Amino acid sequence: MDSDLSFNSRRSPVVCLHGCVASSQPLATSIGLDILKRGGNAADAAIAIAAALVVTEPCSTGPGGDAFCLFYNGNTGEIRGINGSGRSPRAQTLDFLEGRGYTVEAPPSPADALNVTVPGAPACWCDTVQLFGSHKLSLQEVLSGAVELAEVGYPVAEVTAHHWAKWVAALRDDGKELGGDLLIDGQAPKCGQVFRNPNLAQTLKELGERGKPAFYQGRVAQAIVEIIHQNGGVMTLDDLSSHDSEVITPISTEYKGVRLWEPPPNSQGLTALLLLNILENFPLKGHNSSDYIHVLAEAVRLALTDALRYLGDPDHVSIPLETLLDKSYSHQRAQRIRMDRAMEEVEPGLTAGSDTVYFCVIDSQGNACSFVNSTYMGFGSGLVPKDCGFSLQNRGASFCLHRNHVNCVAGGKRPFHTIIPALLTDCATTSQKPRLLAALGVMGALMQPQGHVQVLLNMLEFGMNPQQALDAPRVYVHYDHKTDQWSVNLEEGVGQEVAEELRRRGHKVSWPITGHMRSQFGRGQIITVGDWWNPSVNQAGHPSRVLWAGSDPRADGCAQGY
Repeated sequence: MDSDLSFNSRRSPVVCLHGCVASSQPLATSIGLDILKRGGNAADAAIAIAAALVVTEPCSTGPGGDAFCLFYNGNTGEIRGINGSGRSPRAQTLDFLEGRGYTVEAPPSPADALNVTVPGAPACWCDTVQLFGSHKLSLQEVLSGAVELAEVGYPVAEVTAHHWAKWVAALRDDGKELGGDLLIDGQAPKCGQVFRNPNLAQTLKELGERGKPAFYQGRVAQAIVEIIHQNGGVMTLDDLSSHDSEVITPISTEYKGVRLWEPPPNSQGLTALLLLNILENFPLKGHNSSDYIHVLAEAVRLALTDALRYLGDPDHVSIPLETLLDKSYSHQRAQRIRMDRAMEEVEPGLTAGSDTVYFCVIDSQGNACSFVNSTYMGFGSGLVPKDCGFSLQNRGASFCLHRNHVNCVAGGKRPFHTIIPALLTDCATTSQKPRLLAALGVMGALMQPQGHVQVLLNMLEFGMNPQQALDAPRVYVHYDHKTDQWSVNLEEGVGQEVAEELRRRGHKVSWPITGHMRSQFGRGQIITVGDWWNPSVNQAGHPSRVLWAGSDPRADGCAQGY
């Protein structure tokens, strides 16, 4: 029952000097910190955490999913990233799907084998260590903590146990049975029950020893193709062996003296930047007041409408990024918002053309790695390749079957992607390197850009420390395609009078959202460099080296530092 999950403890922010890690699972956080203490850097630690989380939270993440990474180089100030999202099988064209009888109104069900895209996470892990790692530790050493967790076993944490059971039940409702590697005697493990996954340990061990070929060729690739074919999918060995990550330059926008960095399309990082640009046109007063939430909700509707209209795979479609990110465009969009009344309809502004884990690390050299890893809806497709220990994602469910849409399904195409890690810097002049202020992220489907902006504003506008910024009640603006309606979901802790005032202005409001239902508000992690968010501290000329961190109470995790 939802009432079983109460939010009654308080936590101080973690403060430390040398290195800091924040993730949704204490065992994974501990493994990341261990890598830092052994001489690894932020990128090495991030991959150690990514691997540990696929062991401890298989209902959110896994080697069968995708990943995105942003990396800040403490030496040069350069910010680069990796797009670790996979493509659809080459044979999976719109004509092929229509030939099987699928239509816009009746696409394949979310867990269908046709929605399995090539898993990008393992390649992303290997490339993150290769491109951004310290080179003091081998990939084998980086993955060793996760291998041991999978071999020896670990007690399943409370929130994870709830979601594990929920997603197993969802698959059964869909007429599917999750593979035995991820169950105990046919059931989801309970909180505190020790879970082992020797097949996953073997998969991770092989990846550590042989790198990308261990996953994209040979035993694992064969097992992936076999289970997809058995269930009606069309992925081939060639689709897997030809996969590679893409090194990316992040996109950014300035907001009141800081710069937020996000991954470019096919990810939805653009949504967070559009949202900030619109909000810049309003005085944001009174945290979670009716005026604040009204403006936020309207801005989310505008930003999401544009994102869902224009975002797709840039290798297949042209995306008007410069126009969308121009401040004059957001100023024009902001003029749609009236303070007394919710907008009736929201159209795109231009006339032209789930379950996830987020974690971050900052090391003693000032490097930062912001990382997100996901299998999309819980266990994704629920398909578990034989003797591999993980399930395959269903990210292809994000494609649409509208022939002229930017995100229309096509062979060898990456879908619109929800997962986004973020970094925050100051607004350096061109002659200076940008100074790192924070690594942050909030996982959870279309909540992610909304969460990025809310926790950032909690610090920037309302002076909260990173833990307070994550603890504060959140707002989730949701569009229901079936009813063609927007709803504003308010977490427990937002005042009843605020909910009533928002209804009076024409919003469809759900309040209060409590217990495990709070998972819709995402689960975030933040590490900041210094307490720049504290209004009583004068930061001029004296940037602090102290790291401050918070971890979301809606998950099982924690931040740790040394």
